[in-house]
Amino acid sequence: MTVYVIAQLEFTDEARYRTYQAAATKLFIERGIRVLAADEAPVVLEGTWPGDKVVVMAFEDEAAARDFLESPEYQAISENRRAGARSVALMIKGF
Repeated sequence: MTVYVIAQLEFTDEARYRTYQAAATKLFIERGIRVLAADEAPVVLEGTWPGDKVVVMAFEDEAAARDFLESPEYQAISENRRAGARSVALMIKGF
């Protein structure tokens, strides 16, 4: 069953985040990760949201998502993401 990972980010050190973003883009391409959306100007339709960016990725199933997100390669570059942004990430199941 397809799962989607939705990341909401609030930049704290944009230079560190951009370092992560460059490395992540390369890794996503190498590993065939499907990024469905990445928006640095999302429109808030209801409620209050302090974020700067939303990213939506699709994976074949939960195991594939965890395999990628917990991989040593992704964890290594994620150090810059954690240093450059506060984030909330959700994994949701598709229909």
